[in-house]
Order: sequence, then structure tokens, then C-alpha cells
Amino acid sequence: MLSRQLSNPLKCAVRSISGPPSKSTELPKYDLVIVGGGIVGCATARQLLIEKPNLKIALIEKESELAVHQSGHNSGVIHAGIYYTPGSLKAKLCVEGLDLSYKFFDEEKIPYKKTGKLIVAVEPEEIPRLDALYERAKQNGCRDIEFISGDKIKEIEPHCKGLKALWSPHTGIVDWGFVTKKFGEDFEKRGGKIFTSYPLQNLEDNTDPNYPIKVVSDSSYAKIETKNVITCAGLQSDRVSQLSGGSSVPKIVPFRGEYLLLKPEKRYLVNTNIYPVPDPRFPFLGVHFTPRMNGDVWLGPNAVLAYKREGYSYFSISPSDLWDSLSFSGMQKLVRKHFTFGIKEFYRGVWIAAQVKQLQRFIPELKLSDVVRGPSGVRAQALDSEGNLVDDFVFDSGTGKLSPRILHVRNAPSPAATSSLAIAKMITNEAVSRFNL
Repeated sequence: MLSRQLSNPLKCAVRSISGPPSKSTELPKYDLVIVGGGIVGCATARQLLIEKPNLKIALIEKESELAVHQSGHNSGVIHAGIYYTPGSLKAKLCVEGLDLSYKFFDEEKIPYKKTGKLIVAVEPEEIPRLDALYERAKQNGCRDIEFISGDKIKEIEPHCKGLKALWSPHTGIVDWGFVTKKFGEDFEKRGGKIFTSYPLQNLEDNTDPNYPIKVVSDSSYAKIETKNVITCAGLQSDRVSQLSGGSSVPKIVPFRGEYLLLKPEKRYLVNTNIYPVPDPRFPFLGVHFTPRMNGDVWLGPNAVLAYKREGYSYFSISPSDLWDSLSFSGMQKLVRKHFTFGIKEFYRGVWIAAQVKQLQRFIPELKLSDVVRGPSGVRAQALDSEGNLVDDFVFDSGTGKLSPRILHVRNAPSPAATSSLAIAKMITNEAVSRFNL
């Protein structure tokens, strides 16, 4: 098994970031404002200043720090690009993003591990799907993917049981929240400005024709004037796009993924990422085993509707967010198509023995007593009006007077973290052309 870990600990410094601009502050005008301090927003801000260093760029984030939501609540996997439809942006950007990510980690001395990944067939009917996945990986240009036997699985992961598997040696793990903050630090070093605790409320026409957009937050904060806007708003991306007349579809529906944690004395059971063979009948991937940079091992997740856009527990509820999801025709159609699947996912979240039973298909030695409840994350799942999961990147500008000056990133699905540097290049190219930067 290939593995590597750089010696610098995660405690290496990340520069402090400005709070919100006060109303009395005399703000400079900006060539461009980026909305959203997640990994796509921060990577894009940095890339714009790499390619156009003379631009004045600000990034605004509604939370008090960067990477609070999806970028800081994900599994931490560096994906190789195996699963995605050949020719899709998702496939292209993931394969490119993996190499760009490792290059950035090495240059910035960011700790990571090349743990590799096994995609394991445990039932005979899964083997044809594994064959198809191998062909897809080759079409996508994934490097060094091997089709291996059950004996070879045991050599790589002694406690894993399977008939056959794909072995991806370049899959790895990293702390993507930390990486996001490093992107932000580099953006600031290049002259960019970050304002945290600055929730976007509106995008308005400005009276200055040279800076036609007014970025409006809470009334106690200054309004920022800018020539152009790019939004990378994750769980709020559909709502933000509607500020400039964007469509309400695709709708973001929040799905919470709940993990179990392997007890420390049982971590020897898992050394690499262990994933199931995807089942096309179901909308989500299924449970898997994920080593973490701090030594933890995450097991899961399930996938259940979150009761709040940024709700990480069953007790985090927003009636308006919940109604927004349940009243959407696409969500209603998704529920009808996958009702039994949804009930099983909910059951596995409440009764962790059911989740352990799924995990035992891969690690038979695993016992209920070996796990405890772990963290959760919320996925910004884009749905169309027919109840289909929107599986690729979506960009638009809205309508009306301001739309030529605005670019909304409406959907940046997993593996957006792995793909972030490649996505940033794509968005930068589009912005340079669209905005005549």
C-alpha cells in the first residue's frame, strides 16, 4: 500500500481574517466580490489573484470563520475520479484536481496521507458493476487503478472480506477545512480582503456606473460596491442566485450524513478507505470506512433529510427550511421513488446496529460494541423538478440588469473539495471572459 504523510502538524498558522466591515469604515471599491468562504470560494479567490494580480478582490462569508459548513464537515477524502460519468465536468475536474491538490499540499507542506481506496464487491451480482466501474475509471484517466482478487484485498486490508475489488493507490485523506483556510491565507497574502460575519442580504443596483453592484449585508455593516460578483454559496446557493433573478431550480435540499466512530482500540481493523460498489437503484453511495488525519476512523454515513439547511442533528430544526424542502415537487417525487430506501436510511441513523450490520459485510469482525456515534455533515444536494439528483456542476447569472456582472456557482457536488483547484481555474477563465477582467 502506498502511503505518505508530511511531517508538519495541522497546528501550522493560518492568518487571522477581518471581521465584518463597520458602517463607518471607508471601504475601497472592488473589481470583484466573491460570496462564500467555503473551499470553492476560497480557491477561486486565490486563483483569480494568481492570474490577475492587479485586481481588487474581496471575499465575504456569513460565518465568523472560513469552512464552517460543507468544507469543514466532509469525510476528508482526496478522490481519484473513478465513479463519475466519462466526459462530465465532474470526472474531468476531479482527475485534474487530484494532481493539483497533491502539488499544493507538497508546496505548502500540508499534511496528508495516500491511504489508497478499495471498492469492494461482496456479492457475485456486484462484480459486473465493478467491471463497468473499472472501464469507467480508465475512460476518466484515473491512474494506476487495479482490478484485484479477494486474496489481494487481504494483502492490502487484512480484515476486509470481498470477492474482488478495485484498488486506487492515489486516493488519499487530508483535512479539507484546514486546506480551505490555507487558500484564504494565500488569497490575503496576494492582496485580497476577507470579511467574515458578513451575511449577504441583497445585490442591488448602484448609482455609480463604474461599480454597478452594491453588496448589502445587515444594516449595521457597510455596503460594498463592486464591478462584478461570483457566488459560491453551497447550502444557500439557490437562494443567493435568486437575488439576481436566478431560477429556483435546481433546488438545494439538505441531506445529513451521520457517521459512527471506531473506538481507538479497534482502529487496527481499518487502514485504507473501503467503499461499496455503487448500486444504481439508490440515490446515494452507501456506507464506507474512512481513516482520518487525526487517527479516527469514520464509518458510514447514512443519508437523511436535514430539518435545517445547516442542521447537524435531529434537534436542529428550521420550520421554514423544512417546509421549503418538503413542499418542493422534486423532493416529493424523490420520496415517492425512493421511499423504502429513505426509511432504511432513517432507521440506520436511529438504530446504529442496523448500520453496523451493513458495515460487517466488509469487515466481519466488527461488533456493535466497537463503535460510538460520531460526527455528521450536511450535503447540499441539488434536485431538479422531476426529483432527479443533479450530479454535475451548474452555473448561471440570473436575469435582469445586473446579470452580465454576476456568476453563480449553483451546484458544486462531491468531489468539489478534491476538484476545488481545477474548479477555481474553470471559474476564473469564465470570469475573465465574462467580466472582461
